Amino acid sequence: MTTATLPAMPMTAAAPTHPPRSSPVARTRLRSIDALRGLVMVLMLLDHLRETWFLHVPMPDPIDARVALPALYLARLAASLCAPVFVILTGISAFLFSTRHTRAETRAFLVKRGLVLMALEVFYLSELYWGIASPTLWLQVIWCIGVCMIALAAAIGLPRRVLLAAGLVIVCGHNLLDVVQLRSGDAFFVPWALLHQRDVIALPFGLVAKTSYPVLAWIGVILVGWGIGPWFLGEVPARVRVQRLVVGGCAMLAAFVLLRLLNGYGDAPWFVVPDSAMRTAMSFFALTKYPPSLLFLLLTLGCGALLLAMFERLNEAKLTAALAVFGGAPMFFYLFHLTMLRLLYHSAFAMWGATHGATFGVSNYGWVLAWYAALIVPLYLPTTWFARLKARRRDIAWLKYL
Repeated sequence: MTTATLPAMPMTAAAPTHPPRSSPVARTRLRSIDALRGLVMVLMLLDHLRETWFLHVPMPDPIDARVALPALYLARLAASLCAPVFVILTGISAFLFSTRHTRAETRAFLVKRGLVLMALEVFYLSELYWGIASPTLWLQVIWCIGVCMIALAAAIGLPRRVLLAAGLVIVCGHNLLDVVQLRSGDAFFVPWALLHQRDVIALPFGLVAKTSYPVLAWIGVILVGWGIGPWFLGEVPARVRVQRLVVGGCAMLAAFVLLRLLNGYGDAPWFVVPDSAMRTAMSFFALTKYPPSLLFLLLTLGCGALLLAMFERLNEAKLTAALAVFGGAPMFFYLFHLTMLRLLYHSAFAMWGATHGATFGVSNYGWVLAWYAALIVPLYLPTTWFARLKARRRDIAWLKYL
C-alpha cells in the first residue's frame, strides 16, 4: 500500500541504460498503470475504514471462514489486491525509469526512495496509529516496499532474465522455508524475522519492532515486476501487451485453482464447512498474507494482470481517467487519508469514549460502508490537486518522493 510511481528525473549528460522510447504508447501505458494503482487505493480505503470503525471485530490471517461476517470477508478479500499490485507495479515502474536514466541514477533513486519510505513508516505512520508514547514500531507495507526498492537497487546490475527467474523462484518456493522457525535469542533470528517469519524483535530502550510484512516474498514480487518491464515499453503494441497480461493472469489463476484443489502446498489447507457452500467457498479463498503465501500471490497477481489488461482496453473511459488521478499521487493519498482517518477516530473517541473494549467503533458494518461512500469525493479533490501540482512542478525536487 504505497506509491509505485517512479516519477521522471531530469536527464543528465550520462548515457541512459536504454534508448528513449516513443511517447504515444507510453502515455497509454501510464494511464492504465495509474488506473490500476488508483483502483487498489480505493479498495484500500475501505479496509482502512474497517480498521478505523470496526477494529473490534477480529480479522485473523487468514480469515476464519466459519465465523467471519460475509460482507467483511469480501471487503478484506478485495483489499488483498493492494499490496501485491503496488509491489509489482513498483518493479515495472523501476524498469521504465531505468530506460530514461543511467544505472547509477536508477540505483540512487531506488535507494533514496526506499529509505524515505522506511523512515515514514517508522517515524510517522507508527506514531500516527499507535501514539508517540507507544514502544512498538510496526514494520508494515511502506517499510516493506522501501526494503524491496533497496534490494532491487542492489540487484539491477544482473541481467533482467536472471532477476525474473530469481523472482519466480522466490515467489514459488518461499513456502518451503515455512518449516524454519527461530526464536528470540537464536542465531539469525532478527534477519529471519525481517525476511520470512512474522514476529517481534526486541530493540534497545524498551522498544520492540513487529515485522508485520516479512520481505522475502515481496522481494520476489518486485523482481518479477522488473523482469516483465519490457512488456510496457513504448514500441510494444497495446494488443500484444494485453494478450500477455491476459495469458499471464489466466495462467496464474489456473495454477491457483489447481494447487488449492490439491491442498498440499502454497498455504494452509482449506476445509469443508458442513451445510454451508458459501462458507466452504470462503475457506477456499482464505489465504495467508503475512508473509504472502504462493497461493495468495497467484490469486491477487492473476487478478491484477487481468485488471491491468482491462484498463489498457478502456484507456479512454471516464472511470479509467478518474482512477488514474488517485494513482497519479499514491503516496500523498496514502499519507493524507490515513492522517484524516486517525483524526476522525480520535475526535470520535474524545466525544464518545470507548464503545467496544478499549476502542471506539460502530456496531454495524453498514456504517463503515456509509463512511466509505461519503469520503471518496473529499479525498479525491486534494489528491487531484496534488497530482496536478506534481506534474506541473517537476522543478520541486521533494515532490517526486510523494
